[in-house]
Amino acid sequence: MAKEKCKCRKKKAVIALFVIVVIALVIAGVNLIMLQSLIQKGNSYQAVELEDKLAPQKDENGYWVFTTDRDFKIMHLTDIHIGGGFLSKGVDEKALNAVALMVTREKPDLVIATGDICFPVPYTAGTFNNYTGAKAFGNLMESLGVYWTVTLGNHDAEAYSYYDREAVAEIYSSNEFEHCLFQAGPKDVDGYGNHVIEVKNSKGIITQAMVMIDSQAYVKDNIIESIKGTYDNVHPNQVEWYEAEIKRMNAENAEVIKALQSDANGGLFKDYGTVRTLAFFHIPLVEMNDAWTEFVDNGYKDTDNFKYTEGIIAEGSRIVYCGYGEDNLFEKMLELDSTKAMFNGHDHINNTTFNYKGITFSYGYSVDYFAYSGIDKLGSQRGCTMITCKPDTTFTIDKYNYYSDRYDLTDFTREDVTMQYEDVTYQFIQE
Repeated sequence: MAKEKCKCRKKKAVIALFVIVVIALVIAGVNLIMLQSLIQKGNSYQAVELEDKLAPQKDENGYWVFTTDRDFKIMHLTDIHIGGGFLSKGVDEKALNAVALMVTREKPDLVIATGDICFPVPYTAGTFNNYTGAKAFGNLMESLGVYWTVTLGNHDAEAYSYYDREAVAEIYSSNEFEHCLFQAGPKDVDGYGNHVIEVKNSKGIITQAMVMIDSQAYVKDNIIESIKGTYDNVHPNQVEWYEAEIKRMNAENAEVIKALQSDANGGLFKDYGTVRTLAFFHIPLVEMNDAWTEFVDNGYKDTDNFKYTEGIIAEGSRIVYCGYGEDNLFEKMLELDSTKAMFNGHDHINNTTFNYKGITFSYGYSVDYFAYSGIDKLGSQRGCTMITCKPDTTFTIDKYNYYSDRYDLTDFTREDVTMQYEDVTYQFIQE
């Protein structure tokens, strides 16, 4: 009798193992099919026609450099949220289509996506595989033929994802994507994707530089902190790296200007002595929350520190989902007087732009069709930011909603959505 029970248990164990193997193979097969489907979707778009396409070159520091005397156009995208699983196929295709349409319309010199390209949450996407989202986005950008880079967000490599942040960084920094300018960054600096892209004029002077910073993910890299949303901050050695890069570029400009024999009254030193930079990362700084709180406490009126430009803050109960700790990145920006604007994502409904203590804070419009329940049916939050860098180091910021007439192109279709905010300003908050 005991032997029969033992045989029965072994048989059940074999059957259970067989079922598990079959399920695993089915899931793997479905994920492979999904990857191929999304790649096919990305390949369905034509390359963007650029009249004066710039080709960046690497300098002696190993950084990518664009050389031009004309305006330089940057498109800021954020929170694309490609699930990459069989449950998210429809919304993933909508996200790829939105990116393709906006890039085709705007014809940017560079696209910077500030994190959460992937959203492989198993119970909604049907997969743990974050490679699919990264690959699908990269393949789309290569099909469009524009230069691009990314910063990592908290969802790009969750604790339960197949690939960790280092592996995701290796995907973007591989030779697979010809137009991708992403660099993993120094190994002795925390995070992945701390890198710089410069714009120089024909004289060799840096007129603008984009500094990409990994804003990390969670205070502790585990599922519990992921669920709680205990977000991390930029680490001290990243701030040290940022300072070193600003000083390096300042020194390089000084050498170039000296060789050009600038006039003794200031001349080029006055215009280009301190390199102007723009910072890009995913999770907003604590100062964004501090600034908005000061604005709200003053009755939604400007203060000596705060100057409102446009947009809304409407992201749940916490308003700004910044890191839980402190860092001195903003203080260092004020001290060095180089960075005049910073761009982030993370909070999908927030899209405000304001100036705080002389530095512009700008939430990007999100692309997200997936992360929030029902967000695929809403439209006020979806779009892109266009940054135009001028040869004289100044810049402009323009935000465009995806459902405006600007993106009514004959070769593309857009879904019908509800515009949940008729007047996209802070005014609705007071109602």
